[in-house]
Amino acid sequence: MPKMKTNKAVAKRVQITGSGKLKRRSPGAGHLKSRKSPARLRRFRKVKDVHPAFAKHMKTMLGM
Repeated sequence: MPKMKTNKAVAKRVQITGSGKLKRRSPGAGHLKSRKSPARLRRFRKVKDVHPAFAKHMKTMLGM
């Protein structure tokens, strides 16, 4: 059986931690910042974990 190909769209957006969890950045922080509140922009800076329901699907897309 051939190897699974890595989905590059997911690979560019997600990083794998040492324990095997997936990290992601918050969407919506790229532009139009003048209309967003400072508190909202601070929350965008934080790196979040991918929800376990989606993590399983993303790991298959990464070829794991």
